[in-house]
Amino acid sequence: MSTSPFRTTLLATAALFLSSYATFAGETIQMFDGKSLAGWKASKNSPEGTYQIEDGVLQIRGGQGHLFFVGADGKANFTNFDFKAKVKTYLGANSGLYFHTAYEDKGWPSAGYECQVNASHKDNKRTGGLYAVRDVLNTPAAPDNVWFEYHIRVEGKRIQIWIDGKQTVDFTQPEDWTPPKGMPGRKLSSGTFAIQAHDPGCKADFKDLVVERLP
Repeated sequence: MSTSPFRTTLLATAALFLSSYATFAGETIQMFDGKSLAGWKASKNSPEGTYQIEDGVLQIRGGQGHLFFVGADGKANFTNFDFKAKVKTYLGANSGLYFHTAYEDKGWPSAGYECQVNASHKDNKRTGGLYAVRDVLNTPAAPDNVWFEYHIRVEGKRIQIWIDGKQTVDFTQPEDWTPPKGMPGRKLSSGTFAIQAHDPGCKADFKDLVVERLP
């Protein structure tokens, strides 16, 4: 039986797509090498010294800005994923982990969701919450001065957060979702991650940042 050139091309294209998809889904990425900010890009408004590295730890030390994960090719993009990091906060720290966001030179990221990192800042939205959507109020899921695991999973319209294995958020974005007032970009799409330095008093540490792509 003969095969037309069109059919051959179609089958080859389908095989290539399935091969690429199989490689893509399930890929695990070590986001931080413990030695440099390779794969990361700081917003231009971040003061010098905001992001430091010491003993394999990414340190956030004051300022107001955001550090975006851009990946080795500068085009990091995620839809469904499983993300984990070790985090430590200090007195008065206010930080956050954004996802489905995109690089911006200044200001707060306009796209995506923020997972709060804050145990003792005057803002009572605490660690473990999905900021302005499913907040953890007053009592943080983890205290200052100790390492804890921040675990974020996004599958379809479902967002889940765990702190040291204890679930703090299980939110499914409705089909008719209306983002919080003043936050039109707070919705699921695709994008990258960012680490927030909220203000000059922010002091927080991050290490072992790993993300797995999900189908």
